[in-house]
Amino acid sequence: MIEVLLVFGVLAAIFVGINIGGSSTGVAFGPSVGSNLLSKPAAAALMTVFALLGGWTVGRNVITTMGGKIVPAAEFTTTASIIILFFIGLSLLISNLSGVPASTSMTAVGAIAGLGLATGTLNWEIMGQIMSWWLVAPSVAFLSGGVIGRYLYVHMDDFFHIGQSTGKLLRLEKSFRPVRMGEGTSYRELLSSFLVVGIACYMAFSAGASNVANAVAPLVGSRMLEMNPAILLAVGAMSVGGFTIARKTLDTVGDGLTELPLLASLIVSTVSASIITVLSGMGIPASLAISATMCIIGLGWGRASRTVKMKDTLKGETPEMNAAALNSKEKKEIGEETEDDLPDRKLFKPDMISHVVTLWIMTPAISAVASYLVFLLLQAF
Repeated sequence: MIEVLLVFGVLAAIFVGINIGGSSTGVAFGPSVGSNLLSKPAAAALMTVFALLGGWTVGRNVITTMGGKIVPAAEFTTTASIIILFFIGLSLLISNLSGVPASTSMTAVGAIAGLGLATGTLNWEIMGQIMSWWLVAPSVAFLSGGVIGRYLYVHMDDFFHIGQSTGKLLRLEKSFRPVRMGEGTSYRELLSSFLVVGIACYMAFSAGASNVANAVAPLVGSRMLEMNPAILLAVGAMSVGGFTIARKTLDTVGDGLTELPLLASLIVSTVSASIITVLSGMGIPASLAISATMCIIGLGWGRASRTVKMKDTLKGETPEMNAAALNSKEKKEIGEETEDDLPDRKLFKPDMISHVVTLWIMTPAISAVASYLVFLLLQAF
């Protein structure tokens, strides 16, 4: 019986890992694939390497937190581990059906908290720390995006302008210098292209650090798997997702580059990946997707806010949150731009922001309540 449950547990972890790999590969490497710097198989291969690096190093801290600090490791029976993985898979389903990037990390923590509440073993101090960072991380992402968008973006757009030639970036030759720049490729284009791919790899590292725990922490906590084999299992499943279902998310993110310029994508990737890497190092499970989304909101708001001076903002004047403002080529000083200088397209409508935030709150709450009720019934029987 135990062997059968172990098989179910491993299959559940693989299912979760494949879905995580599919979504994370698209988020990390969408800009690189969309700008034709990488093929989809190359993106999946790089995702595998750097997710493994992130999970093998920083990700261990998150596995330890989710597998034994929120509730004691002894509570992770084989059945409990499978139930928790079921709720993580359910959160992925809700996310896909709603079109909103719900956090598997937050939902996983909610399911584990439900187990702790039902058994009376929840570590409230650790939960308080985790939930505090769930509020701080999106706030930092929004503020970072806002400051960069308002004060730095137009200058960065000049300095880091990423142009592309029509030919290949590099070409191979049979000579003492086998790799040469392609026809029309400039040193600036070459440097910026490596920067795009490098930041994508950094985001893949961050995704591995934060998401490996979502697939295998219950199995490690229950001692069904040891740490090292569990990490390899999770990354292997994420790799399968990267080579298969990620193709659709890579198309989606790549085609979305007209809505979000490449420079903005790089800023969002760097800010959100840095936040999650730091939190993962602290052992705090947090959402990469939520941090990235809040940074996008802040960046669009900050860029559009250049139409209003700070003193006018304090008087109550607020600008529209405009994604297309990031595509504006106006280089006027703050307060000199007008709404007419910005393309007329909003970043998020207020009702959409409300919908997204509501689902962010609901998914871990539903997971915690449902988990609590299930484990309460198991206790009764």
